[in-house]
Amino acid sequence: MSKMHLVMGGRVKDPQTLEFQDLTQVDLVGVYPDYASAEKAWRGAAQRTVDDAEMRYVIVHLHRLLEPELPGAGQPA
Repeated sequence: MSKMHLVMGGRVKDPQTLEFQDLTQVDLVGVYPDYASAEKAWRGAAQRTVDDAEMRYVIVHLHRLLEPELPGAGQPA
């Protein structure tokens, strides 16, 4: 399996957390085959909302969720 990465974001309840205010309004930027392309998409999305402290974008390592038994799956990126 390729190392798929999801870039998503939205308005959070508290800028210190990742608890989204409304899951129906989450911005699904896209799924990317490698971390470098996901990071590029994340930077673009995050920079568009840099002045809004309640907007937060993240990179989700889908390959770690889909195959948690792989070595390093429980480790931070």
